[in-house]
Amino acid sequence: MNVKNMMIIGAVVVAAAAIVVMKQVKKTALPAGAATQAEVKDLQPQGKALPRLVDLGAGKCIPCKMMKPILDDLKTNYAGTFKTEFIDVWENADAAKPYNINLIPTQIFYGVDGKELFRHEGFFSKEDILNKWKELGVEVPK
Repeated sequence: MNVKNMMIIGAVVVAAAAIVVMKQVKKTALPAGAATQAEVKDLQPQGKALPRLVDLGAGKCIPCKMMKPILDDLKTNYAGTFKTEFIDVWENADAAKPYNINLIPTQIFYGVDGKELFRHEGFFSKEDILNKWKELGVEVPK
């Protein structure tokens, strides 16, 4: 067997292995709205599961633009309290489908178990977001 044939066989074996792994990942997927396995791992610094805030919006929507610095601040300054993520529904419409949103921006609060706790449509101030987390039982540092 020459080197070229060995390389082709090796590539086929790697591709087959990748397909098997991808099928396994799909089998272990969580229900829509629940955190993915990778997200669950991200939510557990020092072994502590965290609730999650998902903001669905678009980079060109005016209220969404107003939300961006708030979301950036929450992501940076409250990373140990809750996870914050943004999904641009105009750039990635498929990612928004499981959330069944009516308008943007929409903020969805999830518990550590991945269950939806609260949903808000429209601009939502940092103060209102932090107060909502407190209302939902999350200890938010000052």
